[in-house]
Amino acid sequence: MVAEAEVVCQQRIPVLDVKYFAKGSSLQEIEDVVTVRAPEPVSADVSFSQLDVKSPDKISEGSLESPRVKFAPSFRSGSFADIGPRRYMEDEHIRIDDLSTHLGSLFKFPKPSAFYGVFDGHGGPEAAAYVKKNVIRLFFEDVNFPQTYEVNDGIPEEVKNSLRKAFLMADSALADDCSVSSSSGTTALTALILGSLLMVANAGDCRAVLCRKGEAIEMSQDHRPSYPSERRRVEELGGFIDDGYLNGVLSVTRALGDWDMKFPRGSASPLIAEPEFRQVILTEDDEFLIIGCDGIWDVMSSQHAVSLVRRGLRRHDDPEQCARDLVMEALRLNTFDNLTVIVICFSSFDHQEPSPPRQRRLRCCSLSAEALCSLRSFLDGSGSR
Repeated sequence: MVAEAEVVCQQRIPVLDVKYFAKGSSLQEIEDVVTVRAPEPVSADVSFSQLDVKSPDKISEGSLESPRVKFAPSFRSGSFADIGPRRYMEDEHIRIDDLSTHLGSLFKFPKPSAFYGVFDGHGGPEAAAYVKKNVIRLFFEDVNFPQTYEVNDGIPEEVKNSLRKAFLMADSALADDCSVSSSSGTTALTALILGSLLMVANAGDCRAVLCRKGEAIEMSQDHRPSYPSERRRVEELGGFIDDGYLNGVLSVTRALGDWDMKFPRGSASPLIAEPEFRQVILTEDDEFLIIGCDGIWDVMSSQHAVSLVRRGLRRHDDPEQCARDLVMEALRLNTFDNLTVIVICFSSFDHQEPSPPRQRRLRCCSLSAEALCSLRSFLDGSGSR
């Protein structure tokens, strides 16, 4: 199966992994072409079942809100994207491992701080590309993001309100920009980390999964028409679900853009850009976070992804290689969508798993009866000398 994935990868178009750096008051955009390489073979011994996956709602509040010790994460991240079997690439993503340095002196964030996002476009790449290009302005500048505050037992409510406002402002901006088609939209998932506090905001079917001592904890809910509360909300607002699609067209119930499916601004619509939030206080038990577009999760359980990344980090401690491995595993499992994933590590593994010792190979051979007699005669003669 790995050989097949290698052939597929050679046909992929290059993907741009864009990182941003602060330079004075302006932002410099640097683009690097990502070369696709097949990873080491990935074993398929992990169950696809999601029965063992926990969400923050199912864990005792104390384990999430009261860390045993003060934990200061140290962020390292890696990302990988691939067009998959699609004709066009519509995914975008952003990684900022040092948010306070990136934004400069205007914003006084706790240290360490970081910001990540994945944007899964549909109906064309315009909406996702617009949000990615303007993400700093939309999420921090235009919403008057709180510039200084004290973080105690949780992320202040004004931070959550700012993120919510950013999603809604991005949605409105897509309606106003003439370069974005009204039929183009994007799901959006962001992860903001301030000190030891992690907040995930999600609108759509991208997913964030936290690894805690090897166990997958889902930090977002897929907003699909099959999700009971989303279906109920859609139908109460006059929408309908047809064969798993909102109004028979869209496979998600929350997204930015898609203004040809939304009611005029100010009216309640079945399709909304309102994000849902989940937050957690990170402890030393929390190893890494995976955020990815649905091309990954359509064919892979959250626990499968966590186990694959954890094995990779114990071998080589390289989040970039782990992101590649996730994409290649999804291709091996025959995903049908674009693929984008970010792996964010909170600390380095203390040790890497040693390679198994090389065993001496014993070669066996068979002798004919005549050869065996000759060998016995030779040995008997040698012994009598």
